Amino acid sequence: MEIEDIKSIGVIGAGVMGSGIAQVLARTGYHVVLVDISEELLKKALEKIEKGPFGLMRLVEKGKLTEEEVKNIMERIHPTININEVEDCDFIIEAVPESPELKKEIFKKLDSICKEECIFASNTSSILITDLASAVERKEKVIGMHWFNPAPVMKLIEVVRGALTSDETYNLTVRLAEKCGKTPVEAKDTPGFFTTRFILILTNEAVRMFERGIAGIKEIDTMAKLGFGFPMGPFELMDLVGLDTILHISNYIYNETGEEIFKPPITLKKLVLSGYIGNKKIKMGSKGGWYDYYKPEK
Repeated sequence: MEIEDIKSIGVIGAGVMGSGIAQVLARTGYHVVLVDISEELLKKALEKIEKGPFGLMRLVEKGKLTEEEVKNIMERIHPTININEVEDCDFIIEAVPESPELKKEIFKKLDSICKEECIFASNTSSILITDLASAVERKEKVIGMHWFNPAPVMKLIEVVRGALTSDETYNLTVRLAEKCGKTPVEAKDTPGFFTTRFILILTNEAVRMFERGIAGIKEIDTMAKLGFGFPMGPFELMDLVGLDTILHISNYIYNETGEEIFKPPITLKKLVLSGYIGNKKIKMGSKGGWYDYYKPEK
């Protein structure tokens, strides 16, 4: 299969990442089948794609798109709660929550309904691609395609081969990323790949420095931004991503590798157990994040 043969792409999961990926693909010209478990989630995803902070209408305001172009892009996105509707897609991007069991269950289902030449890509930020590929027969057609949030803006895509991923699958995935205006960079198939391992070292060490009294939350964030030019500090980043997500991925990488540097700090565990799982998840019942619990001056 050549890049020109890819006409229709399935995106499994219409959350923050899935909706952003669908937006990029549809703007690039692909027909997108966007799948999630409820009509309500799909409706929210379409609203975000069109009118969200990084949505298409913002590009109209900036003069980069016309309203007619937005209409055409939106028409290329087909939302559905029926996963069987991806059966004719040429390429699938899975963007569901970071659970090996859930992802493998989905890939096993896809393996039974998708055409033989269809490629399966996972947007996982940490799970071994070789592990996910174990759920399907077409192991040579499984690859990691890790996008970054917000997908319509961020240029990087981390591309990860599993043990049996073919050169054809890798090359097609790289070409697809480039066609979408992204910069694909290869990382090895290890828990957390490069980017997630890197960011967890930063966030976990920031928590340990706070625990040891080296500096406060606000102070660490300020120094990270002013000293290194980071757009946000490690505590602000954890509040945005979700403390439960940081804890879950830290546990996964630590359990897989045994490397102490990834062992979750006790204060992070205590906050998650107490219901402080991040500002982005207030609607999910979160009490907030680091800044809400310790209440340093913002």
